[in-house]
Amino acid sequence: MSRPAGAPEGQTPPTESKVPGRTTGFLIMTTMIVFVTAFMTAQRNREADNSQQVDPANALPGFRADAWYLPDEPLLGFVEVPAGEFTMGSNPALDRMAYENERWSSLQRQGEVDLPQFYIARFETTQAQFNAFSRATGLGQEAVDTMVPGSYPVTNVTWPNALAYARWLEERLRDSTLTPPPLREFLESGARVTLPSEAEWEKAARGSDGRIFPWGSQPRRDLANVDGDSLTTVGDGECDTCAHGLEDMAGNVWELTRSPLQDYPFDPTDDLEVSEEDPLYVMRGGSYADAVNNARTAIRGAVDPGARRPTIGFRIVITQR
Repeated sequence: MSRPAGAPEGQTPPTESKVPGRTTGFLIMTTMIVFVTAFMTAQRNREADNSQQVDPANALPGFRADAWYLPDEPLLGFVEVPAGEFTMGSNPALDRMAYENERWSSLQRQGEVDLPQFYIARFETTQAQFNAFSRATGLGQEAVDTMVPGSYPVTNVTWPNALAYARWLEERLRDSTLTPPPLREFLESGARVTLPSEAEWEKAARGSDGRIFPWGSQPRRDLANVDGDSLTTVGDGECDTCAHGLEDMAGNVWELTRSPLQDYPFDPTDDLEVSEEDPLYVMRGGSYADAVNNARTAIRGAVDPGARRPTIGFRIVITQR
């Protein structure tokens, strides 16, 4: 079930070690087997790290086939969001499109939330990125659509499979020489790759100046894929004025978070202590099929964790929360 914002898986073989003339040969053969096995294992690891580089047909402009199809940028498409406070929720006096579930409390419309530094993906997770994970693990194959260009956001993905993708990518980033030093150091300090909390998502989308949309206070359909019929490639509507230089924080696909839907005020422990037996999880940002009011930075949708929808995808963060 999904709900738009504001609405409410012996015997051992005989040994030959005592046969004359065979002991030395047996030891040599054993040594060779160990050497070949170690070589093949190392080769497989190198191939896994560079599996797409050997096939030019797998090239995707703007993305690195040798780095799990992450963006060809110094930080592989991750953007730092500095530590600090931001305003969360909506004030109807400033935002006439606000829904009641964006209200902070019975006494106040908005609240201040202080978050530590984190990194968030510039783009929504793509078909190519998720396909690399699915091929490697066998998970989430229902979401892979080979007829869709690799630079389109992945959709029809469940909440558990989105988290599984994040864990898989974290392992790759921890083990690979391709990982940029700032990300490696952040991971070594205790950070993890996961879905954003709804607070992290909102801070990344609206910045520190309380903007209603990622670009400012007024709706602009030229900067968001809304009121439409189909997806676009990630970053298709480049938004130079959007907070933190992020793309598609408004429209294209709803984005899953790791936060269960609960009443404000936001509490980060809510992500760990779910009060309902069968919770819905918050999704943010609206989709191509939504009106522009559902593409605001404070919008709160919700979805069943097992649901698959052509309008729902995700992006990831590296966070110490």
